Amino acid sequence: MPSTRKPAPSLATKKQPAQARATETYERILEVTAQTLADVGIERLSTNLVCERAGLTPPALYRYFPNKYALLSELGQRLMQQQNALVGRWISVELFAGSPQALEDAVAGLVLDTYRVTAQTVGGVWIMRALRAVPALQQVRLASHAEVTAAQTELLAQALPQASKAELRLASRIVVELIYATVEMLFDEALDEQAVARTVAGMLLSHLERIRPGSAASGFR
Repeated sequence: MPSTRKPAPSLATKKQPAQARATETYERILEVTAQTLADVGIERLSTNLVCERAGLTPPALYRYFPNKYALLSELGQRLMQQQNALVGRWISVELFAGSPQALEDAVAGLVLDTYRVTAQTVGGVWIMRALRAVPALQQVRLASHAEVTAAQTELLAQALPQASKAELRLASRIVVELIYATVEMLFDEALDEQAVARTVAGMLLSHLERIRPGSAASGFR
């Protein structure tokens, strides 16, 4: 019996703009998509609505984006690049040689900064939700998280050279997902941002102490 499963929609842009006017159109499409997403949500977003709001014909949009998922994919990649760039500003090898309080402060700052950058991005929370809720877009999120996980695993391996690389990789992956989920939660519930960030930072620091070689809880003694 033939499969009835629909093929996954293409997320790739059809072409990149080569001239200034084309670049303006390309960016205009993305700006309007983000604002429309913020206004109507994921389910009601459509290429026709974007064209109507942007004052463009469908062929003008389809020259660059084959469907709304390609639009969301591009917005998702841009948002996650902004979020990921914050990690290097807050977390460094040198930080692990300092006090536990400094590390806790840095993790809390990273959580808050990630939340603020997302809040300041037009349609940011809806872009995050789309990356988790829409099956076709999940790979965008997972690929970004894998990239950050790999970078943080290497950083931790430098800071804690005697620790298990596999354990550091697992911890890094969970931390990346936890921070992402925490940011989503801050949009979903009216919670004290500072208190949430501090709680998450304390949890992560506690686990780090457990896996740090030589700690009483790590089993490395």
